[in-house]
Amino acid sequence: MATNHESSNPTAPDSPREPLQSEGEVLAEARRRSRRSFIGLGLAGLAGLGGWNWLISQPKDSGIAQPLRKVLDANGRLSGAYFKETRLAPEFARSRARTPRVNGKIGMKQELDPEAWRLRVQDFGTGATQEFTLADIKALPKVVMTTELKCIEGWSTVVNWSGARLSDFLARHPLASRPGTTVELAAYVGMSTPDDAYYVGLDMPSALHPQTLLCYEMNGQPLTAAHGAPLRLVTPLKYGTKHLKRIGTIAFADTRPKDYWAEQGYDWDSGH
Repeated sequence: MATNHESSNPTAPDSPREPLQSEGEVLAEARRRSRRSFIGLGLAGLAGLGGWNWLISQPKDSGIAQPLRKVLDANGRLSGAYFKETRLAPEFARSRARTPRVNGKIGMKQELDPEAWRLRVQDFGTGATQEFTLADIKALPKVVMTTELKCIEGWSTVVNWSGARLSDFLARHPLASRPGTTVELAAYVGMSTPDDAYYVGLDMPSALHPQTLLCYEMNGQPLTAAHGAPLRLVTPLKYGTKHLKRIGTIAFADTRPKDYWAEQGYDWDSGH
C-alpha cells in the first residue's frame, strides 16, 4: 500500500542525454555566431550610413534637410492646433519669482548704450522704418505677469515680467497692416538683435497673444544687459529660444521669417 509520500507507479527511466560538445566544437560555434553578429551589425551600419548619406544629400529647408524639416513642421502644426488666444500660460504668486540663468549671449556682444538704443520697426504697408524709444514703449499700458520661463534644454524658472503687450503696440502703431487697410495684418513677425546676430520669427496669432510682451522689467527691476536690456520679448507659450533679448528690429512678412534655432535643427514654432 502506497503512502501519501510515495507513488505506486514505477520510476520512469531517465531520457537519454545528448553528448557534451568538445571544447573545440564550442569555440567553433562561438566563432560562427560572432561572425553572423558582426555581419548583421555591419549590414545594419551600412544601411544606416546609406540612409544618413541620402538624408544629408536632400535639399535644405531653413538650414536642415527637407525630410527633417517636415518632421519638425508636423510637430509645429500640432502645437499650432493646440494654440488659442484664450489659452493662457499659468500665472504664479509673485513670491515664487526668481532670476533665471543667463542663457545664450548671441547678439549681445556689443556694448549697450541705453540712451542711443532705438527700436526700429519696418512698416509692412510702405516699407519705411520708424524708430521708437523706450519711453515710447513705456507710454503704453503696463502689464505685469508672473509666468514660467521654459528652456528647451529642460529647465524652467518662474519669473515676474513687466512690459507692454505687443498687440497694444501694434494697435497704437498699425505697422503690421497690409497696404490700404488697417484691419488685415501680415501673417508673421520677425525680430532680431541690433547686430542681426540673433533672430526669431512668430506667427501673428502668437505675436498678438495677450501674454506676449515687449518687456522692460524683470522681478520689479529694469532689465540688466545680460537679460536683454533695454527691451526683450517674452512669450510664455513658447520655449525660451523665442524670447529674444535686446530687440533691435521688428519686421512683418507673409512668409515665415528666418529663426536662429530653427536653422540649427529645432522646430520653428517652439510652442509647448
